[in-house]
Amino acid sequence: MKVIDTIALVLIIIGAINWGLIGLFSFNLVDTIFGTMSLLSRIIYTLVGISGLWGIKILFTNND
Repeated sequence: MKVIDTIALVLIIIGAINWGLIGLFSFNLVDTIFGTMSLLSRIIYTLVGISGLWGIKILFTNND
């Protein structure tokens, strides 16, 4: 697996965990750690979003 694929998957997992916490407990871990809509949290949200798009590519890549 390429390094970029691994990074993307880690970010997708972080995003999924954060959304799970928001859905179950109304607790936003990213905002708690980095501040509500701070520059750093916005960068993280952007990277997670880009990783989600990259995940589409991973889903359809043939790994034979």
